[in-house]
Amino acid sequence: MTNTEAFKSLTVEQFAVLGMQNVAYVKDVEIEGQAAFAIHSADGNTVAVLADREVAFAAVRQNDLEPVSVH
Repeated sequence: MTNTEAFKSLTVEQFAVLGMQNVAYVKDVEIEGQAAFAIHSADGNTVAVLADREVAFAAVRQNDLEPVSVH
């Protein structure tokens, strides 16, 4: 089975937890009119909001996770 076939065979539940323990998402947000960067766990829960993108990425890496940008 190829990687593509393996991904296509995942159930919705399996796909939802894929990378759950390895990835955190960093998303541009606006808080009270100020640009900020929210860190979300793979299941979508907000973990933190920081003022600087690089600091957000560093915080994710310090927790042994891989940061991924969300646009």
